[in-house]
Amino acid sequence: MQSLAVYQANFQAYLEQHQPQKEPKNLYEPIEYILSLGGKRIRPILTLMSAEIFGKHSQEALPAAMAVEVFHNFSLVHDDIMDDAPLRRGNETVHEKWNLNTGILSGDAMLILAYQYFEQYPPEIFKELAQLFSKTALEVCEGQQCDIDFETRDDVTLPEYLKMIEFKTAVLVGAALQMGAIIAQTSTENARLIYDFGRNLGIAFQLQDDYLDAFGNPETFGKQVGGDIIENKKTYLYLKAVEFASADMREQLDQLYSIKPNDPTDKIESVKQIFEQTGAVNATRTAIQDYTSRAFQSLEQLQISSEAKQMLHAFGLNLMGRSV
Repeated sequence: MQSLAVYQANFQAYLEQHQPQKEPKNLYEPIEYILSLGGKRIRPILTLMSAEIFGKHSQEALPAAMAVEVFHNFSLVHDDIMDDAPLRRGNETVHEKWNLNTGILSGDAMLILAYQYFEQYPPEIFKELAQLFSKTALEVCEGQQCDIDFETRDDVTLPEYLKMIEFKTAVLVGAALQMGAIIAQTSTENARLIYDFGRNLGIAFQLQDDYLDAFGNPETFGKQVGGDIIENKKTYLYLKAVEFASADMREQLDQLYSIKPNDPTDKIESVKQIFEQTGAVNATRTAIQDYTSRAFQSLEQLQISSEAKQMLHAFGLNLMGRSV
């Protein structure tokens, strides 16, 4: 087993060596650009780590890790178009730096390139990786569509919301880990458990993101605190507040979520008070702990070394240890 920093460095070196430098430049330069913007590279690191945990050298998982990272960035390019976002990781988004059509087409090319990286594996492993990847990619699209649909719906349920964040965020974390298991050709049970570990950790991470968006420290959270409230997003906090609120408080919340004031400071504070008074804050914290516990329960059942379990456990704690 190696440190996360070593996995990260090895993947970064591979990425830099395998950039698709082809013609036409206006198709491939945006791909190179978005991949060069950095990020934590969590998903590809998980693929490398998983392969090594199950007995393969992480070097053999580099093409699959690259597929995961290319797909993840493809989804970001298209998400930025849908959100009309001007910035990604502090830099211009692809569609802003080039244009809308280039953003769409370069994103399409990234999805195809992601599949091509699997071609470096033997037929049986290729088949398993492609099947998992196709299932996951479709679920991510379903999750994104649900997220869009929820913006105009007033009847979103908690099970629907949990399914949305599972598909939009968590399944790719689970798939990244399972790809390493497939490459290492471990048991079906181990592959299932490592997927469940990642999926539940991904759900916990997204729920924590909801919580930190409202109650995080602006200096450490990395995004504007209260952004979901400004955008009237129906997060887990919001849905729990609706569930627990009195009729008067629900009416107040509905009114606050129907406006977008120029100065949202008072709105943010009023909504946060309702979240606290209704018990939505405690319910969200409990849900975060529950899904984190589910992830660690799957981890305990894995047939791997205690050293590997400790490393995955430390990764999970680190991922969930963001400052509030």
